[in-house]
Amino acid sequence: MSDNSNSKKSTTDKSLFAQRFRGYFPVVIDVETAGFNAQTDALLEIAATTLSLDESTGKFSLDETIHFNVDPFEGANLEKAALEFTGIDPANPLRGAVDEKEAMTEIFKLVRKKMKAAGCQRAVMVAHNAAFDLGFVNAATERCLIKRSPFHPFVSFDTTTLSGLALGQTVLAKACAAAGIDFNNNEAHSALYDTEKTAELYCHIVNKWQQLGGWPLADITDEAE
Repeated sequence: MSDNSNSKKSTTDKSLFAQRFRGYFPVVIDVETAGFNAQTDALLEIAATTLSLDESTGKFSLDETIHFNVDPFEGANLEKAALEFTGIDPANPLRGAVDEKEAMTEIFKLVRKKMKAAGCQRAVMVAHNAAFDLGFVNAATERCLIKRSPFHPFVSFDTTTLSGLALGQTVLAKACAAAGIDFNNNEAHSALYDTEKTAELYCHIVNKWQQLGGWPLADITDEAE
């Protein structure tokens, strides 16, 4: 059997999910923070939404969401302007906040479970302005002395860029409106709400791309051979 045939067999053996993003498992993340500096400013909320793929249609949809309010790490900076913008009071006991390590450990546990079930090798973060969220997740992972994150350390799928291309909008609320996704500005800037809306937006764009003929690319590959 030729190397080319072996390659085709290997691809066929993979789940449709694992084939779609080169073995990456996309997970939608949103963080709410007490500033813009991931090294010094507190992580206050984090949410993650995993996705499912309908094998019969090839369409993505929301699967499971996990969310935590987070206690500021020791010595963390709390920018007044950031707290006023998000409306988060870190000292409010009703937040039911947990420490960073518990939040990150539980999210990573869920991501690894779903990633394994999909037959994927590595998770990739999906976020709106993804560099920001990835920076805070990487910084928290390092602070918590977690040996290995399931997420790629620098690759991400940015819905700001994707929605700018597909919908002509870069602001989350406006991109959702352009996609026909309900968006309540009164609930925005909550990690839980923003994560699920970002996940809806991401699925809309990926599914629309498939509908327009952008995926799968098997026929193009076969013709090239």
